[in-house]
Amino acid sequence: MKSYLLLPLALLFLATSALAADPAPVKVAGASTVGTVTAKMLLDKGFIFIDVRRAEDFNNGHIPGASHLAVNSENFTEENLSAIVKKDQAVIFYCNGVNCKGSSIASEKAVAWGWSKVLYYREGWPQWKEAGLVVE
Repeated sequence: MKSYLLLPLALLFLATSALAADPAPVKVAGASTVGTVTAKMLLDKGFIFIDVRRAEDFNNGHIPGASHLAVNSENFTEENLSAIVKKDQAVIFYCNGVNCKGSSIASEKAVAWGWSKVLYYREGWPQWKEAGLVVE
């Protein structure tokens, strides 16, 4: 292959890589990652779920009983989180699945603010729906 073709191919590869969605981290320091089966069990036991997606997403459907606190808004504060769940209570954050970093960001912030029982539901809303679980 001619060397003058390598540069455009290299640039195309870099552009494609940059556009690919970065997956959310598998783990968050100070939090426990849970899957869909565990999330359902925790919901059945009355644990507090917080949906950190946009209001429009939340209004279009969410895990039953979940509170809404969008992580990408000025409302995601320690004070507002405290109004939903106390620092010594377990809290489960979720968003739009493995390509959404919102629940990992919320989990990191909650840990930094002093929450001691943070659960990170990485699979989130898409997997909950795919499993055929009840939604609101």
